[in-house]
Amino acid sequence: MSAVEIKPLILVTGSNGQLASELKVQAPNHPQFEFLFLAKENLAIDNKEALHLFFEKNHIQYVINCAAYTAVDKAEQDTESAFLINSDAVGNLAAVCKMYGTTFIHISTDYVYDGQHHQPLKETDAVSPINVYGWSKLKGEELALKQNPQSLIIRTSWVYSSFGNNFVKTMLRLFKDKPAINVINDQYGCPTYAADLATVILKFVQKSESGTPFSGIYNYCNEGITTWSDFANAIREMKNSNCIINPISSESYKTLASRPSYSVLDTHKIKNELCISIPFWKGSLEKCIQLIPS
Repeated sequence: MSAVEIKPLILVTGSNGQLASELKVQAPNHPQFEFLFLAKENLAIDNKEALHLFFEKNHIQYVINCAAYTAVDKAEQDTESAFLINSDAVGNLAAVCKMYGTTFIHISTDYVYDGQHHQPLKETDAVSPINVYGWSKLKGEELALKQNPQSLIIRTSWVYSSFGNNFVKTMLRLFKDKPAINVINDQYGCPTYAADLATVILKFVQKSESGTPFSGIYNYCNEGITTWSDFANAIREMKNSNCIINPISSESYKTLASRPSYSVLDTHKIKNELCISIPFWKGSLEKCIQLIPS
């Protein structure tokens, strides 16, 4: 009688979000792993005791933390919740992963930078967030590395997907409802298709399984630099919409939270260490749009 094969178990938190949803799509392509997708209703990652009980009962090899408080403007007034989810809970997960020998992968953001230096941002560049959301994510990074120095942190930017709520889906909705819209043209960054990011995360897991563990901070986004208004124009062209896009300045569109004017991520480190090429953002955008019902 042959022994039952025990597959490495990957816990994905924040299961209702964009990135976790893309990981769900890709999970069947990785039958060598067992995946467990949990939302906050199933596992309260801000509760240390609940986490310890869960890890005692389940032999988890990897945690991919997709759980996050992402309402950037709302965070300015709901500071406690932002720090609870983006900081405290991250520290809890990192600590419990270290205790149980579990690899911890955490997703962070370009908003940890202040956006004042107009050249692609390296992982080693100074961080200085300009909003509560950014500070909460930076604190999460710091707690992760303090509680578990072997944590793997991936900073990403302008994430979109055919799942959840994001800039692409907002634009598609507005194109149907309005003849013209205003979109900011003086903030520069890199759109990231969540499906591409999911692929890279699973590549880290596969490399780790083959004996090449990774830790520390890595930047990941799609290739190419754009503005929000040019991003919107690309979406409009791909959908053949007649909606007029009026480029406007950040100064003329006030929000509760300030945004970095330049948060382009340098991805040389992740490309070199994983030996990967990264798709250009327009190609990935086209793939995504084809998956979104008209």
